[in-house]
Amino acid sequence: MSPVVRSVSSDEALPKAVDAVVVGAGIVGTASAYFLAKRGFSVALLEKGHVACEQSSRTWGWCRQQNRDPREMPLSLISMRLWANLATDIGQDLGFRRTGLIYTTDNAAMLAGWEAWRPTAREFGVETHMLSAAEAGNRIPETRRKWVGGLHSVADGKAEPAIAAPALAEGARALGATIHQNCAARGLDVANGRVTGIHTEKGYIRADAVLCAAGAWASGFLGRHGIVFPQASVRQTAVRTKRTVNVGEVLYSPDFAMTRRLDGSYTMAISGRASLEVTPQGIRFAREFLPQFIKRLKAVQMGFGRSFFAGPESLDALLGKDPTIFERNRVLGPAPNRRLVNAIMDNVRGTFPQLAGLEIDHAWGAYVDCTPDAVPVVSGIEELGGFYLAAGCSGHGFGLGPGLGYLAAELITNETPSVDPTPFQLARLTNGSKIKVGSL
Repeated sequence: MSPVVRSVSSDEALPKAVDAVVVGAGIVGTASAYFLAKRGFSVALLEKGHVACEQSSRTWGWCRQQNRDPREMPLSLISMRLWANLATDIGQDLGFRRTGLIYTTDNAAMLAGWEAWRPTAREFGVETHMLSAAEAGNRIPETRRKWVGGLHSVADGKAEPAIAAPALAEGARALGATIHQNCAARGLDVANGRVTGIHTEKGYIRADAVLCAAGAWASGFLGRHGIVFPQASVRQTAVRTKRTVNVGEVLYSPDFAMTRRLDGSYTMAISGRASLEVTPQGIRFAREFLPQFIKRLKAVQMGFGRSFFAGPESLDALLGKDPTIFERNRVLGPAPNRRLVNAIMDNVRGTFPQLAGLEIDHAWGAYVDCTPDAVPVVSGIEELGGFYLAAGCSGHGFGLGPGLGYLAAELITNETPSVDPTPFQLARLTNGSKIKVGSL
């Protein structure tokens, strides 16, 4: 079952020409469209399914600075400031709340890892506090677990995946952008080494710039234009409960993570538990991803599935010969892993006596698109003027979404970037440089 997402109406008529087209209406694409429109650009936002139909509505909804790779920290700081102001700017609640994040563990090595991140926190001015065993026990009202300690990330928080991207899309439209759902991009129009427009299933749009924010589909879209983007998708599972008692707003432990939603339910998952399916695209980029696979081998299960034959990593997608593949896959919505669903529920019920009767409302699967170093790409494409990429968020995209969109808009409008864009350039993954694996 797919998560419920607030619906957004479509503009039926395609514009003949715009300054920029954004392909993909997840959190990154909608944020990019919003910040481009805010700069006075005419924008068309394209989505093969509906706004936030894939990973952006299937996320935990965390908006965090804690435990990020240092390369992401400047964008994270910008994102948190943007999250805090977006509701006022757009006039809609995105569900953003600075609730703080509570991490607790009964694993001493994990606690030491959190302690080791504190120099990064000090460098970027992030307020975090280590918790003793007694303090961790007081922070989480439970009696069945004995924590060795924890961490309180004070200024972090959450937003609502069901409404955040739709609100950004509507905010972009209020500034003049148009939104086109069930309208897949088929390919770019190129002349003299520059983008001149884009072909969609509903017609052609002239454009000076195109941003690909297509999530798991990005590598396939770039590949049909001869551009290499090493990308792999891991399959994850999450659960949405029915409304229940409040045991905390945003909680993390080694065997569960919980985010309380505005309606009193919880989104729950287990960090690091995912499946990596063997696919033609995965085989192609195996060398680039080998260091990351080795680092995370114990947490990721390997196997074969439908992804080998259908979807963004299939042979059809890799070959790039079928321009209709995107519209034939409106929503990438894999089934949840039932054993993982049961494990999530067992771990939570076993920790909180007051949640012994906790009920599932629905569960879902999702494909999280990753880069070899687990750091996003926000970059112009050297081989093709006017073409840009914002993808490979590696499970970090929701919280970073506003900052990623803001940086993409700066690059497209040729402004001086607010952060150094070098760590996010596509070239770092394709020029033969050694890949430094970051944090997932």
